[in-house]
Amino acid sequence: MAHVLSGRAETPTQSRILTYVRDEGPLSRMDLASRLNVSRTTVAAEVGRLVELGLAEDGGPAASRGGRRSTLVDLDAGLRFVGIELGATSMRVAMTDGRLGVLARAAAPEADIRRGPESVLGEAIALVRKLLADHGVERPAGIGIGVPGPVDFQSGVPVSPPIMPGWDGYPVRDALSREFGTPVLLDNDVNVMALGEQHNGVARSASDFLFVKIGTGIGCGIVVQRHLYRGADGCAGDIGHIRLEQDGPLCACGNQGCLEAFFGGAALARDATTAARSGRSGVLAQLLEQRGALTAADVGSAIGQGDAVALQLARDGGRRVGSVLANLVSFFNPDLIVIGGGVAGLGHSLLAEIRSVIYRQSLPLATGNMPVVLSELGGDAGVIGAARLISDAVYAAG
Repeated sequence: MAHVLSGRAETPTQSRILTYVRDEGPLSRMDLASRLNVSRTTVAAEVGRLVELGLAEDGGPAASRGGRRSTLVDLDAGLRFVGIELGATSMRVAMTDGRLGVLARAAAPEADIRRGPESVLGEAIALVRKLLADHGVERPAGIGIGVPGPVDFQSGVPVSPPIMPGWDGYPVRDALSREFGTPVLLDNDVNVMALGEQHNGVARSASDFLFVKIGTGIGCGIVVQRHLYRGADGCAGDIGHIRLEQDGPLCACGNQGCLEAFFGGAALARDATTAARSGRSGVLAQLLEQRGALTAADVGSAIGQGDAVALQLARDGGRRVGSVLANLVSFFNPDLIVIGGGVAGLGHSLLAEIRSVIYRQSLPLATGNMPVVLSELGGDAGVIGAARLISDAVYAAG
C-alpha cells in the first residue's frame, strides 16, 4: 500500500525521538523518557502525534526489566526517503526506509552533467518515478540531492559550478519539489558523501573529519563537532582548486596548476592516454585500442596487471593530494580522513601514497591518532548522505 506523509516533526521532543530511533533503532518509551529527561506521559503523547503524522509506529513490547513492560517506538514502516547523487559522469538514485537503510537503487549508465539541468534532471526524475512505482510508493517523505559544484544551500541552486555549464542559478530544489510534491534539499556532492559516511560508514564515531572525494573533480566535505561546515558562501572544501604550480595544466575553473587539473578523473585519463600513445605503457596502449578512450578505471585495471607507468600515475597523484591534505591537517587537526570517489577506486596504491605524504609532512601531534582510510560505502555514500540530509530536515521541528 502506498504511504503518504502527513507532516513533519512539530516539537523539539518529537525531533529528538525521531533522530534517536533513526540512528539507534527501536527504543522503549522508558528509555526515551530517560534520555529526553521528560515523563513517560510526555513521550506517549509525542509518540502518539508522530503516529498520526505517519512518522512513527509502535514496535511491540520492549524487553522486560521487571514490572510492566514498556512499548518500543519505531519509525513508520512505510516511511521512504530518496537520495540522488549527480556526478560529472554518473547518476545514482536510491530509496531508503526511515532509518536510511537502502531498499532499492538505480543508476544511469552514461550520464553527463554538461547536458544541462533540464536533460539531466529529467533523467533523474524518470529514475526516481520508476523506483517509487516499482515499490508502490506514491510520494516519498523527502528527497535529497547532491551535485558536483558549489551550492547556495538556502536557495537550493548551484552557484557558478565550473564543470556544470548551464546550471548556474538553476532552481534544482524547487523544480524537484514541484515535481514530487515533497520537501527537497540540494547540496554539494562531497557534502552529502560526508553525511553518508557519518551516518553509516567509517566516520560514524568521528567528531571532526574530512571526506575527500577524488572523481572528475576533487572536493572535501568538512565535519566539525559532528556538523557539516559549508562556509559563508557554500564553497568550503573546494580543495580541487588549490593551486600547486603557477604554470601547470589548465583547469576547468580557468586557472592553471590546480590540484584537480593534475589529478582529477579527466586529468588522470589525459595522462594515461599520453602514456599509451607514447608507447611508455603497453598495457594502457592495449586498453586504449580496445576501448577507444581511457578512464581512471582503466588506470586501476592497468595497476592490477602490474603496469609500472599506471602505478606511477597513481603515486604522483597521491603525492599531490597528500601534500594538500597535509596542509589541511596542520590547519584543521581532524581525527579522521576518508578518501572516496571514482578515482579512489585505484585503491591502496593511491591510499598508501596519500598517507605517506600526510604523515611525513604534518606534525606528529596532529597525525598520531588520525587514520587515513578508504570509504567503505563506495557508490552508496552519496545517496545515503542525500537521504540523511533530507531526513534531518523532516525530523527537525517544523
